[in-house]
Amino acid sequence: MKTACVFCGSNAGSRPVYAEAARAMGEALVARGVTLVYGGGRVGLMGEIARATLAAGGRVVGVIPRALLRKELVYDDLTELHVVESMHERKALMAERADAFVAMPGGYGTFEEFCEVLTWSQLGFHHKAVALLNVAGYFDGLLALFDHAVAEGFVRPAHRGLVLADDDPGRLLDRLARYRPPAVEKWITSPDAV
Repeated sequence: MKTACVFCGSNAGSRPVYAEAARAMGEALVARGVTLVYGGGRVGLMGEIARATLAAGGRVVGVIPRALLRKELVYDDLTELHVVESMHERKALMAERADAFVAMPGGYGTFEEFCEVLTWSQLGFHHKAVALLNVAGYFDGLLALFDHAVAEGFVRPAHRGLVLADDDPGRLLDRLARYRPPAVEKWITSPDAV
């Protein structure tokens, strides 16, 4: 794993633990020689992880749509900054540049980006690891929803295994580096198969 795409909030959240985790993730990436790919902002958790990665001597690739340049207050001093025309281009370029994906606490955009790359994994469009850095239990409800979807027959148990989760950045990155995708098809061949 040479690059990891991190989805996270353009806000810092209501508790200091979120910013602390973003800084710890940046440092953990650098300690493992992993380049950060992220949304290009300098505010919120996005700014925290980028600053920490750069301060530790790491590489940071930012990708931001032109329409969000002012709103997300673009981080100009990155290793690479790509300004694209749409959110679709942003996500496509981030996915192309990443060897793995991590979502940290964030809002709707973070949820959407995470669920999209998770769906791509389920469909076999990529075989990259997809993970949640579950800071202070932030994603407990989402993980419970995924378990509920399995119990209700909407997600196969093997596909539930596509989501890695941990509350420690270093441990999570080590799990991402060891990840091997399950050999399971998305498509169900019989009506009673889940």
